[in-house]
Amino acid sequence: MEPLVDPATDVSGHDPRSEYVETFWLAALGPSTTWMLRYLAGKLDAEPNGAKVDLVEMASRLGLGPRLGRSSPLLRSIQRAEQFGMARTVGHGRLAVRRRLPDLSRRQVEQLPPALRTRHAELSRRNRPPVEKPTARVRRMALSLVQLGEDRPSTEAQLRAWGFSEELSADAVEWALDHCRGGNGTAHGLRP
Repeated sequence: MEPLVDPATDVSGHDPRSEYVETFWLAALGPSTTWMLRYLAGKLDAEPNGAKVDLVEMASRLGLGPRLGRSSPLLRSIQRAEQFGMARTVGHGRLAVRRRLPDLSRRQVEQLPPALRTRHAELSRRNRPPVEKPTARVRRMALSLVQLGEDRPSTEAQLRAWGFSEELSADAVEWALDHCRGGNGTAHGLRP
């Protein structure tokens, strides 16, 4: 198992063990998948670059039984995590898992019971971050990509795919590369 990297969610998402996930994602993911994501988050806390996971042990700890066949409860939990974008198979026997979960989509919020929709709206208003200049956000995203080993062209392409202009993307990548070379980024007006 390894971390599933998503620069936007890695910055603003919710720990799988958080109240947000328990309150809002639990109904969508189901209890087995939610507990599995919590368990795997603990493994990634201990080994951030990836960890070996004994599936029989994990299934037993989650109360899913030691069975690992095609229709086993553990396999269904993994498939559900993949269905919701919380995990992805990245090779034979390897799973990439989100360390942080995104906010519910608008459609998912609309499917919540009325009391939870109200609570979600209140929580979202209370926890809404201050409006950030796009320059600071794109630079943080570029820095994450560069630190993950992406080169200049692929980082610029990814930033443009996320909707940033060509000029803003190029500036952000230059800033990120400068920062990684030991510059402090202050010449461009931002400290990470």
